[in-house]
Amino acid sequence: MSHTRIRKFNNHDWYPGQGIGNDACMAVRAGQHIFLRGQTGFDLNGEFQGIDDPRQQAQTAMECVDQLLKEAGATLEDVCKVTVYITEREHRTDVYQVLQEWFAGIHPCYTGLIVKGLARSEMLVEIDVDAVIADAV
Repeated sequence: MSHTRIRKFNNHDWYPGQGIGNDACMAVRAGQHIFLRGQTGFDLNGEFQGIDDPRQQAQTAMECVDQLLKEAGATLEDVCKVTVYITEREHRTDVYQVLQEWFAGIHPCYTGLIVKGLARSEMLVEIDVDAVIADAV
């Protein structure tokens, strides 16, 4: 089984001044399994959306999730696991309301974590998604 790596990049440009230069990608398709890079307020053009706005950051993250899944041959209906990282408990309502809009009727497994911080100080939320494309019946 070969792995398909989607939207390859080097994260040096994403984290200037941090001395990081890892080769990465936004998504990997391994057979029917899709792994996505944690999505934040960065859109797929590398522009940050929603400074100080957890709802907008979650919306941008989910727009990216949706697009990356499509590029990998999957849909939101294929999502099995969602891990949500937020920097403040107070952001939880805003973020989960956005998730409900995107995942209504899909019922993925969720894990939510409150963390001290994310990779860049402007990030308030990160959404990590795993999906498995169902076998055709």
